[in-house]
Amino acid sequence: MDGTGGFAGREGGDARRPAGELEAGVLAALWAADGPLTPGEVQGALGGSLARTTVTTILTRLYEKGAVTRGRSGRGYAYTPTEDSPGLTARRMHTELAKEEDRSTVLARFVSQLSDEDERLLRTLLDGDAAVVADVTDGVADSRTQSGRRGASGRARSGGDRG
Repeated sequence: MDGTGGFAGREGGDARRPAGELEAGVLAALWAADGPLTPGEVQGALGGSLARTTVTTILTRLYEKGAVTRGRSGRGYAYTPTEDSPGLTARRMHTELAKEEDRSTVLARFVSQLSDEDERLLRTLLDGDAAVVADVTDGVADSRTQSGRRGASGRARSGGDRG
């Protein structure tokens, strides 16, 4: 890397973006669309900053990961996200949890690091009170907007002080 955070030796001083950032941008374009998009349409939605072949590669990888579906559109494909953003995040969380043999420790540590608002929401969801979930979710969104970041409390708690 050069001193500006870009990669040395790239023509025009272009910095390479991480693959996750590119995938996130492509998914955001698909979520904003009213229907399936071709790689060219995704490229246009992203402002044309990426080559069409790059967009096609990203869409193919997302398809292989199960994050998008595709259907024939002329000689190529048009892509649709399989889930909305929260659904995709939940699937990623399940995937990470499935990688661990000691699931109880992973879950305990995850829960111990929740903000007070997220802890209340999780308790409400586990109790199955759908009417309260909407109120709690609105409160979490409001507090996150006000704090400017997720998990505003930032303090770790032991499992013993819950309940």
